[in-house]
Amino acid sequence: MSLTNTPSPDQIKRLPKALLHDHLDGGLRTETIVELAQKIGYDKLPTQDPLKLAQWFEESCNSGSLVRYLETFSHTIAVMQSKEAIVQVARECAIDLARDGVVYAEVRGAPELFTEKGLTLNEVIEATTEGYKQGMAEAAKEGRKIRVESLLCGMRQNNKSQETAAAVVKYRNQGVVGFDIAGPEDGFPPTNQLSTFEYLRKENAHFTIHAGEAYGLPSIWEAIQICGAERLGHGVRIIDDIDFSTPSPKLGALASYIRDRRIPLELCPTSNLQTGAVKTYSEHPIGKLAKLRFRVTLNTDNRLMSNTSMSNEMTQCVKSFDWKFADLQRVTVNALKSSFIPFEERLEIIENTVKPAYAAISAE
Repeated sequence: MSLTNTPSPDQIKRLPKALLHDHLDGGLRTETIVELAQKIGYDKLPTQDPLKLAQWFEESCNSGSLVRYLETFSHTIAVMQSKEAIVQVARECAIDLARDGVVYAEVRGAPELFTEKGLTLNEVIEATTEGYKQGMAEAAKEGRKIRVESLLCGMRQNNKSQETAAAVVKYRNQGVVGFDIAGPEDGFPPTNQLSTFEYLRKENAHFTIHAGEAYGLPSIWEAIQICGAERLGHGVRIIDDIDFSTPSPKLGALASYIRDRRIPLELCPTSNLQTGAVKTYSEHPIGKLAKLRFRVTLNTDNRLMSNTSMSNEMTQCVKSFDWKFADLQRVTVNALKSSFIPFEERLEIIENTVKPAYAAISAE
């Protein structure tokens, strides 16, 4: 069967991909940052040279500290404080993802971060979805079909999650498919926002929670068992609940529950390398978790900060874990199965786009 072949970098680039964990303010083109900064007189960029700026972002994020990693966002957020800027960034995001072979993406952002210069929460959301629409249309003209939906984030350290969650319900079926909380995990447990998650469940709204990235198993347990998260943003630290000291790995109660319930893990290997969760790509738990048949998905997190793409993440997994076409197809199908769009729409992309393309490209 051709799906047992090893894909080449060129084939990986052409494969259809699905992305569940990507931050809008973590994926700007550096040329756009410089351009927007000049327009508004923002003079705090470390350099005006787009190439050097890209290097600065990546080097700053290679510090091994999640706190310092998050600090780099001050620059991208600063240049995204107008409707025009948000539309441009969202449009370019959709185009860039499509050019990398992404056919479905849920891109997240915290609307509250872009209200410093007078925009309302609703204006931020509407500008974002307008940008995605424009980007999808431009990608289609290039012969690349992509669907981009919004996840709205509340910030753990602030107190605006309820307002954002209400917007998720308001803009449901209008380009917004779900909710998330982001920001520093340590000291800001998901249970701080419990009333917001209860509200979302009563409204039959979808949500994921950043958990198990910088903080360990208690964060994952709270996100799943108390808050009711459908997916785990990162969730990489679930590996701490698996005993590998014997020939057959033994799953703890929480790891077993997550695997048995097919709770999706939005894993972002390159990002985890940068924040110090692991030291090398080949040591990343995604390899072991995939073998143990967790509902693993592969993601970029912040394409600018990590200097990455879905093609790069797939290429690294092929190199590090000897993944074949079948493994790449599995994480792609996992992501689509775990997406927040209606079931029949997930199935349509899997059956009519993903599987035919994998069959054709792997048979070359």
